[in-house]
Amino acid sequence: MRFSLNTAHLVNDDKQTECITVKLVFFITPPDKQRLFKITADCTVGMKITDSVIRNFRVARTYRQNSQKVNCVDYSPNGENAISSSDDDCIVLYDIQEGRMKRTLFSKKYGVDLIRYTHGDAQQVVYSSNKINDTIRYLSLSDNKYIRYFSGHMARVISLSMSPVDDTFISGSLDKTIRIWDLRCPDCQGLANLLGNPVCSFDPDGLIFAAGVESQAIKLYDLRAFDKGPFASFETRFNRACDWTGLKFSNDGKQILISTNGGMIRVLDAISGSVLHTFSGYNNSRAIALEACFTPDSQFVMIGSEDGRVHVWSSESGMKVAVLDGKHPGPINTLQFNPRYMTFASACTNMNFWLPCVDD
Repeated sequence: MRFSLNTAHLVNDDKQTECITVKLVFFITPPDKQRLFKITADCTVGMKITDSVIRNFRVARTYRQNSQKVNCVDYSPNGENAISSSDDDCIVLYDIQEGRMKRTLFSKKYGVDLIRYTHGDAQQVVYSSNKINDTIRYLSLSDNKYIRYFSGHMARVISLSMSPVDDTFISGSLDKTIRIWDLRCPDCQGLANLLGNPVCSFDPDGLIFAAGVESQAIKLYDLRAFDKGPFASFETRFNRACDWTGLKFSNDGKQILISTNGGMIRVLDAISGSVLHTFSGYNNSRAIALEACFTPDSQFVMIGSEDGRVHVWSSESGMKVAVLDGKHPGPINTLQFNPRYMTFASACTNMNFWLPCVDD
């Protein structure tokens, strides 16, 4: 018998206790493993994402919808839905509560990358192109129609971040610019010309965003005074050659996570820019842009690897907590923890959804 915490709701109101209210779902698998019975029971308990919980994550379901790599996965703000984009031009929608794939949409002409749910709406997304032009598209999932186009970048968009509080989003491009947009208007609301290729991300309050420039410097901008330039800058260099491929704030706003195409990632203090941890020891010999993420409580950092395993460290102690084998047939390109529920997704060409389990 396997017991799974299927819909473990994260209670963000009390960040001190970091408690979780859960709905228990019991998956009962007979010895022949040909059937799967599900029994649900509501239960409210105090629970934290601990070392033990992390180590007990197992793959609950695998989807093989894609013929090429999944390049991005995102959860809706309420955690009830997930969406993926892939190099075979597919957009796949998942229902997290029901544990099923809902449907597949296509973007054959332009391709699809960096797909993001908009603020507070699980029926609308924005995404970039990985084919013939560099326009960002705003798509309604309910009727599969474009709402708006955001044109301006002169080269491929490599970074996209939605504000957690309103309709603002930012994009970074190989044209060495960051642009600020508003979902309600097709025109660019702000432009920063940088000296290198940028990765960018909003902080959890939506007031500040960080730009990682040319894989060596981070600049912090106040969105309300963007035209005045960065209010803080700091450099951080790795001891081996690698490109920065992603930037993320922790949910408590205290840390910044830098993903790279090398065999290491780094956590910085978001205020001082000092290096808190440098994590390595995972396979990435082919210089793949592997995505790393924080858990919602900011206590752990996760990244996939070339050999299909997930590595997890404590963001406080810097110690490695777990190495989880997802049986991925290829490199884990993208990895995201659900913002509201006790589950995370990892993807190569296959999409895996994980749950913490206890086996008898």
